[in-house]
Formats: sequence, C-alpha cells, structure tokens
Amino acid sequence: MTIKPVIPRTMAVSDVEHAIDRYLGEQTVAAFDLVDALQAAYRLIAEHPGIGSPRYGFELDIPGLRGRALGRFPYVVLYLERADHIDVLRVLHQRRDIPELLRDLDQDQD
Repeated sequence: MTIKPVIPRTMAVSDVEHAIDRYLGEQTVAAFDLVDALQAAYRLIAEHPGIGSPRYGFELDIPGLRGRALGRFPYVVLYLERADHIDVLRVLHQRRDIPELLRDLDQDQD
C-alpha cells in the first residue's frame, strides 16, 4: 500500500485555523477533538485516496475532486489526488456554500 503525503493548501490551513478558533471560543476539548478528527481524516485519505465522495467534483466539473466528512464535526475535507501527494484544497463547514467557494478555485496554484 502506498501512502501519499497530505499537503494542505494555504486556504485549507486558514480554514482549519478558523474552525479551531471557533471551537476554542466555545469549548477547548472540542477544538482538540476537531484536530484529532482532521488528523484521522488525513491519515485515511493518505492511505485510501478514493474514499472521499466525488459529489462536488461532479457538481463543479472538477475531475478527481473528492470530499471527506470529519465524522461528528460539520466539516468536509476537499481534496485532489495527485501523482505524488494528496492536495487538500479546502476544509469547509458543510453549511457553507461549498460549490460557490470552490467555483473560482485555481487548481494549479497554492
């Protein structure tokens, strides 16, 4: 089994920081649990890149785009499998307008 490194883009890192800040303001334990859920999702995606849902890829006509929900948290990791890594584009709250936030995404830029 090949395990690919998971590399979050700048916007994905910013998304995660915003989510953690939100939980830190409410309940510190939840913020740590969110980090654990994100790390588990990254491990799973690294080992099984095809496990994510292709829904947004089909909807936005972005070949290979997949999304993996973070279990009990209302966030989804949006990523593309590349030849040598997993390219995490965004980590977004599921109630946000995900198609709109991804519509203008430049897949070749960080």
